[in-house]
Amino acid sequence: MKIRHIQLVDEKLTRKAVEEKIEKYRMYLLTVPADYLSKITASYSLAPANSDQFNSKTENAAIKRVEFELAREKYFNWMHKGLMSLKEDERQIIVRRYLQLETEYDIDIWMDLSIGKTKYYKKKWQAVLRLAFALKIEVYQQDRNEVS
Repeated sequence: MKIRHIQLVDEKLTRKAVEEKIEKYRMYLLTVPADYLSKITASYSLAPANSDQFNSKTENAAIKRVEFELAREKYFNWMHKGLMSLKEDERQIIVRRYLQLETEYDIDIWMDLSIGKTKYYKKKWQAVLRLAFALKIEVYQQDRNEVS
């Protein structure tokens, strides 16, 4: 009697993980936090100046902005690498449905691809699952033992 260790992908949690990464991608596309921008208005104080301060608020804002840009660039590269591992039709579905600034409705995509609704949703799920594996964010169910 041999006991094998089996791990199955948790579809709900895997889809949720992909959607979270896509949401972060969209956030990076759409936003630059206001607190990373330097202040435009001057501020005055009667307190003595701190001579041991090395960075001004403007310098700190610039540093945060550069760090943000580097993180965003790294994230984009990671996501694009995952997208490039998808089949052409899968990539088209993911990009059109989730990653454009103006996302499209499922019905418009499946009509443009000239496929039926059922086939479209199957391809869409396969694309999400394949993207999860490419990005290494798939989620597994609890371990199960199988006796063979």
